[in-house]
Amino acid sequence: PRPPPESQETKYGKLKSGLRELGLNTVCEEAMCPNIGECWNGGTGTIMLLGDTCTRACRFCAVKTDNKPPAPDPEEPFNTAKAIAEWGLDYVVLTSVDRDDMEDGGADHFARTVQYLKVWEPKILVECLVSDFQGDERSVRHLVGSGLDVYAHNIETVERLQPFVRDHRAGYRQSLKVLRKAKEFQEGVYTKTSIMLGLGESREEVIQTMEDLREAKVDVLTLGQYLRPSDKHLAVEEYVTPEQFDEYREIGDAMGFRYVASGPMVRSSYKAGEFFLEHMIKGDRERAEELAKTFRTGHQDVRELADDGTLSTTKGKGS
Repeated sequence: PRPPPESQETKYGKLKSGLRELGLNTVCEEAMCPNIGECWNGGTGTIMLLGDTCTRACRFCAVKTDNKPPAPDPEEPFNTAKAIAEWGLDYVVLTSVDRDDMEDGGADHFARTVQYLKVWEPKILVECLVSDFQGDERSVRHLVGSGLDVYAHNIETVERLQPFVRDHRAGYRQSLKVLRKAKEFQEGVYTKTSIMLGLGESREEVIQTMEDLREAKVDVLTLGQYLRPSDKHLAVEEYVTPEQFDEYREIGDAMGFRYVASGPMVRSSYKAGEFFLEHMIKGDRERAEELAKTFRTGHQDVRELADDGTLSTTKGKGS
């Protein structure tokens, strides 16, 4: 990918300047994402709430960690929503570090940000890429009912590799559970997750993970190449070929995922995927509105039972 241009005349420059003025963080910078120039200049940014210090220490992640990070800024939900509304984005991703030090894992902080944002800009589509909240269903229910459009949580890797890749407080079954519950708690919400490849997983394990995700009714899946942030992090075991990524995409499409983004440089928050999601959501809602216009319950029809036992129907208004 091209390096991000620093000029204030670019969207990248304006977004970076706005973030600094408000003291906001982005996972794009903290996690050293290789797509930062493409996404920010395309008008997409992933805003990181709840500070820049994580309570977990996953072995693949470049975000700094501490058991007792600074308390979150209580004004952040309002400030974030106001800034995003002023930037004129159509689709925004809100994410955060893990905050196991907070009783609800930060779910209410997210929910208030979404609610403020929908007040400032009702038409904006909001994706929340969140932690597992330690499996707390109350946190999942609270956030998914906030008005968000996409509930995202990354399962990260196949089941066998979970203890070697993720913090011990995370887990394969726990991640599947929160994705499943998000779907159960809020009708119409879209769910999304991501798998990193190149950590030593087998083809069969990847396919099994995809099957488990479909069983949990996950809508959108991204698969990308794991890249080592530093020599202190997990080593890359394999550079997966573009052909293999293409095969996983085809398999995912056949399984029934609404959308699969699969490629070496794909990340969970990825401009191309968000572009598709935006149009998929808007398209689904437009189709639902069209169906609603033509839907008839039958209550507008008058039915009469004749003396001979036959039933006749008289069409009412609007039929």
